[in-house]
Amino acid sequence: MTIEIGNESGIAVDETVLLRLMEHHFAELHVSPDADVAILLVDEGAMEALHVQWMDEPGPTDVLSFPMDELRPGTEDAPTPAGLLGDIVLCPQVAETQAAAAKHSTLDELILLTTHGLLHLLGFDHAEPEEEREMFGLQRELITSFQATERRRPRA
Repeated sequence: MTIEIGNESGIAVDETVLLRLMEHHFAELHVSPDADVAILLVDEGAMEALHVQWMDEPGPTDVLSFPMDELRPGTEDAPTPAGLLGDIVLCPQVAETQAAAAKHSTLDELILLTTHGLLHLLGFDHAEPEEEREMFGLQRELITSFQATERRRPRA
């Protein structure tokens, strides 16, 4: 599994947590250990440019996903095949604002956004009410499971 994380945002982010998050989610969703994903953290200007270019919407957004090989979650018996999942682009500045409004940490918001982005890479959407229930329900389950795993991690 190749998980590349690049931070061009100018804001310090604990990338090791995002790496553990992706490893956890790959295991939970039975994604091949040979699947590749890239996470890029950018500033508001770069995110706004991407948002306009790809979504034709003004202003920066919190997360954008760019799927590549149209991989889907697997099962224990039939994991997702190897391939290129795609790219997740995050904007920590927008995440910071949203985190303050939600009364949790910026890192918690980035965990939520990264999970959301991964689910989009795996074909989930929330355009219709039923899709939204499915995607957001799975998103909650994954984050809750990850947080429980993190609480059990030995601290250095």
